[in-house]
Amino acid sequence: MFLDKKINFKRLIIFISTFILLFLLAIIFFKSLKTENVYIPNQLIGKEIPNFASKSLFEDQYLESEKIFINKKYYLINIWASWCGPCRDEHPYLVKLSQNDKLKIVGINFKDKKNNALSFLNKQGNPYKQIFVDYDGSLSINLGAYGIPETLLINNKKIVLLKFIGPLNSQKYQKIIDAINNEK
Repeated sequence: MFLDKKINFKRLIIFISTFILLFLLAIIFFKSLKTENVYIPNQLIGKEIPNFASKSLFEDQYLESEKIFINKKYYLINIWASWCGPCRDEHPYLVKLSQNDKLKIVGINFKDKKNNALSFLNKQGNPYKQIFVDYDGSLSINLGAYGIPETLLINNKKIVLLKFIGPLNSQKYQKIIDAINNEK
């Protein structure tokens, strides 16, 4: 009988310990659900982007960033793909921005098939002066991209002035226009 009480007591201790452990794990889990994972897009602002090179979407040649970012005052680097829904949503803003003489738009086509990308541009319009191909995503990651679409406004010294995570919209469009028109 003493042995039965000892076994029952051990079972009770194991049950209570397991219950407390599961309860604590549940609290941690639910608190983490309420925590926002906010990525700070401003980490690159004011810093120089690294030089990069990749194959061109249109020609069978390599493009080098240091040879592209030299003539205009401002450049917009847009990371996009034909399969990306938000990229389709922002595309009219890019087409509109491409009409600004102070700005040159450079695309980075992210993990896309060439035929799909070309078809997308034929249907939607091509706002890009140059398009780098990023088949494996490493180019975008090296530029600090979290996902697509992402857009960087840089000057001819390759200093990041603005960074947008997610699709361009009317507010982001206006911020780009304001930055370009409010030269210091």
